[in-house]
Amino acid sequence: MPTFPAPDGTRLSYRVTGEGDPVVCIPGGPADSIYLGDLGGLSTYRQLIVLDLRGTGRSAIPQDASSYRCDRLVDDVEALREHLGLPRVDLLGHSAGTNIATQYAARHPENVSRLALIGPSFRAVDVAITGETRLELAQLRENEPWFPAAFAALRAITEGTGSDWEAVAPFFWGRWDATAQKHHAASRPSNEEAVALFAAEGAFSPKSTRAALASFEAPVLLLTGEFDLNSPPVAAAAFAEAFPDATLAVQQGAGHYPWLDDADRFVTTTETFLRG
Repeated sequence: MPTFPAPDGTRLSYRVTGEGDPVVCIPGGPADSIYLGDLGGLSTYRQLIVLDLRGTGRSAIPQDASSYRCDRLVDDVEALREHLGLPRVDLLGHSAGTNIATQYAARHPENVSRLALIGPSFRAVDVAITGETRLELAQLRENEPWFPAAFAALRAITEGTGSDWEAVAPFFWGRWDATAQKHHAASRPSNEEAVALFAAEGAFSPKSTRAALASFEAPVLLLTGEFDLNSPPVAAAAFAEAFPDATLAVQQGAGHYPWLDDADRFVTTTETFLRG
């Protein structure tokens, strides 16, 4: 896999799949970007340049642990753009990676052609999600065989009396089948320090980020799953209001990993947006 130096000298890795116009992809977690795969076949239409965030995948562990902070990771994305020699990039982020992509767009708007936020996280712009919203959304799955145990665990988490996140995992896929269970096992973050420090104090400045995004001129896609507890459609709609030119797409029957739940629908929506 190719590598490049971050501004602080940390050696970062990325992988390239597919052909066509490039799309720089930022994973969530922070976790090994391998869980993104080829985004359901998006690589058939576009060249995916998938970054391994520092301390994950094949990227090196930094000497300064504070550089795991989300706002600091923006500098790694800019270093990748410069390394690739791209004057402007189509930028795609997933889950926690959308916080990096959003802050990148706020800081370097002139370098972004199109911005796709998949299963977006809302910390960068401080959109709140209530426990009631998550419970109401979860009840759409009440006919699933795993629902009673998973919903009880989710209720306990929202009430502050439980922390069994493993039990609520089925809610994050449109189908809790063997493929989803294998993906879940393979996509767990392995660098606990990177996860713990991602949202450390100073990582987010929602007020200034929103102010910058108010004049962001590039088109934005916010794509979330109908069942996505991490990125409820109602919260994604509120996030869309932060941009002058945003499109909200809610993929029916999908959870937090829409390219697994319905690859054709995901690729059609995303590729159509990127093609413009």
